[in-house]
Amino acid sequence: MDDDTDRASILSRLSNMLDSMGESKVTLIGDVMLDRFHHGYANNLDSTAPVPVLKIMRTEETPGAAAHIALGLRSLGMQVSLHCCVGDDREGRTIVTKLSEHGISSEGIQTVPERNTLTKIRFYGSRESLLEESQILLQADRGPRDAISDDIRQTVTQSAMSQISNSSAVVLSDYDKGVLDTDTSLMLIAAAKRAELPVIADPKLTGLDRSAGADVALFENRGLNLLARRQGITDQAKAAGDLISRYGWQALLVLRGTEGVTLYRANEEPLHIPCMSPSAVQQIGLHDAAATALAAALGNGLTMIDAATLAAAACDCILAAEASREFVDKETLRLWIDELSWQLRISDR
Repeated sequence: MDDDTDRASILSRLSNMLDSMGESKVTLIGDVMLDRFHHGYANNLDSTAPVPVLKIMRTEETPGAAAHIALGLRSLGMQVSLHCCVGDDREGRTIVTKLSEHGISSEGIQTVPERNTLTKIRFYGSRESLLEESQILLQADRGPRDAISDDIRQTVTQSAMSQISNSSAVVLSDYDKGVLDTDTSLMLIAAAKRAELPVIADPKLTGLDRSAGADVALFENRGLNLLARRQGITDQAKAAGDLISRYGWQALLVLRGTEGVTLYRANEEPLHIPCMSPSAVQQIGLHDAAATALAAALGNGLTMIDAATLAAAACDCILAAEASREFVDKETLRLWIDELSWQLRISDR
C-alpha cells in the first residue's frame, strides 16, 4: 500500500472499530477439531530407527478450525453462533467445555453418537539446551471414518439458518469434513445475501463450488499457485481474476505468511499488504485469524480494503505468537494496530 495517508486513516478506523465494537453476532458454520500439542525434549534418536525420541514435558489442547474462529471472534467482543458437530468422545466434550469457558454457547453444536471427533496431534521438540528452537517433529490425525449423515448435516444447517436474520456476518469454515456440502453452503450463502450480510468463506480447493457467491474467499499462496498451474496461467493476478469471475466472489484474500497478504478484486489492481511482524515464530492459525478479522470488519460495516488490512494485522499477530494454540484477541490486535500507526508516524519524520 503506497499511500501512507490512506493507510494511516485505515488504521485509525480499525482502532476506533475495535474500541467501539458492540456485541454484534456472527453466524459461523463448519468443521471443528481438537488441536493437541505435545512439547518436550528430543535429545536422542531411537536405537532401532532413525527417529527422535520425544520426552513429553507438557501437553496443551485447544479447539481448532471453526471453533478456533469462534474463540477469536469472542475475544474481539462479538457474539458467536457456532454450528457444527462433534463426536460423543472426550475430545468432543473438551471442545464444548473450552468454548463454554469463553462464553460460546453449545446450542448449535450437535453431538453425534459413536463418532470420533477430528483431532490433530502435533509433537514439538528440541534439544534440552535449545528450548527456544523447538520445532514440529510429527503430526498425527485421528478422526471419524464415516461421513456425516444427511440428517446431522441438515440439523446443523437449519440451526445456522435460524440465526442468520439477526447476525452481522456469516462465516463458512470448510475443512472438507462433511458439515458443509454444496447444497447446504449455497443455501446459507443465499440466505445471507437476502439478509444483506457479508459472507466470508474459507474453502478447501476441492470444494470451491461450495463458496460460490461469497463476498470474500481465503486462499494460501500455494493454493493459488496450484490452481494457476492447473489453468496454465503464470500470472497470479489473472488466475485470481478468473476464480473471482467463476465463483462470483467480490474478493479473494491470499495469505502469504511472512510475505503478507494480497487482496484481489474484480477489475481492480491487486493490493498487497506486507507482513510487518518483526519475527515469525509459527504459522498455524493464519486462516482462522484472517477469517476472524474479515468477519469483524465487514460485519461492522467497514470496506473490503479495511477488512483486508485488519486481516493482515491479525496474521502478523499469529506469526509472532509464542504458541500455535493462540488465537487473535482484542488487546493484542489493538496494540499491534497502534504499533503500525506509530511506525507510520516515525517514517514521516
